[in-house]
Amino acid sequence: MPRIKKEVIHEFTIEKSRFITYLERIENEEEAKMYITKIKKLHPNANHHCSAFIYGTHNEFQRSSDDGEPSGTAGVPMLECLRKNDMQNIVAVVVRYFGGIKLGAGGLIRAYSKSISLALEDAILVEAKKMQEYICTFSYDLIGPLDYYFSKNNIQILDKQYEEKVSYTYICEHDITDELMEMSKGKIINLYQKERTIECEI
Repeated sequence: MPRIKKEVIHEFTIEKSRFITYLERIENEEEAKMYITKIKKLHPNANHHCSAFIYGTHNEFQRSSDDGEPSGTAGVPMLECLRKNDMQNIVAVVVRYFGGIKLGAGGLIRAYSKSISLALEDAILVEAKKMQEYICTFSYDLIGPLDYYFSKNNIQILDKQYEEKVSYTYICEHDITDELMEMSKGKIINLYQKERTIECEI
């Protein structure tokens, strides 16, 4: 399930009411509540600070608040929008400055849903992937061909060591030992290290 890479802030206006949406990553309820408090302090004069958050391995923890808006017109639509987009470990706060024109229950539901949808469009999304870490060791004359191979195949090199021989620590989704051995005519030592989870942009 996707997460946002970093905080997102988005603002739009409906019928003279300003809706400012804040999205942030969280790992637990305490972090969510701290973030909601932080946004409330940023906007002490706003009419409403509605919120929704989801966290847990299987999104088992979900909360929302209408913060003074009619029941079910703000927090629940915000939460539903996060759920529909399969978001994980995220808190959303929508700050509303009332513009003097009432939107009605349906209008509020649409406005708060749209707030989240537009903010998510601005977000950089990442997803956790299981990758395999290897260290390959080779002679200096193979640096050029190997750099080309890793670049061409979008394989991420984590570390490079230049000693008596060259060592690259890299991660990839599958074992490429056979390909490396073929291109180097058997002159590369490629050793598996461990499995690790990294976040990739999607």
